[in-house]
Amino acid sequence: MSRSLEPTARNSKPLEVIGTYDPVPRTDPYDESSKRHKNIQLDTLRARYWIGVGAQPSDTVWRLLSMIGILEPKYGPNGFLNPKTAAKSMTEPSTPPTPEKA
Repeated sequence: MSRSLEPTARNSKPLEVIGTYDPVPRTDPYDESSKRHKNIQLDTLRARYWIGVGAQPSDTVWRLLSMIGILEPKYGPNGFLNPKTAAKSMTEPSTPPTPEKA
């Protein structure tokens, strides 16, 4: 997981690498149950910072951040968009508040 200047440039240099994700399940030498785990390492403070300053994570990163509680899940258990998430505000333009008439 990283933040880069050019979101469309696949080989661009990232601004900051805030974590790694290894999707291949491996056994953990420190876990006695010998269960296989996917390795996720993340600097949660930096992830919260980037979300706070307006970074828009990809769907995959959004899912990973929602797994650890930084973001609300984008989709509910039924597969529909979750109306409580910030995804709604990312896709719809914000409307300025209308002034009240006295």
